Amino acid sequence: MEKLKDILKAVLPILLAVLGVLAIVYGELDDSPGLMLIGFVLIGIAIGINIRLVN
Repeated sequence: MEKLKDILKAVLPILLAVLGVLAIVYGELDDSPGLMLIGFVLIGIAIGINIRLVN
């Protein structure tokens, strides 16, 4: 169970960053600034999680 938790901690920021990039791209195509903001927030959260994991 501990190994699964470690894997999830490693994969979660990557998935959040990918989802954020996709939200930004789709928000640009659909001309939706709110969706682009959500994408930037998701990327910021992914960066924050990575910083917490490194420290």
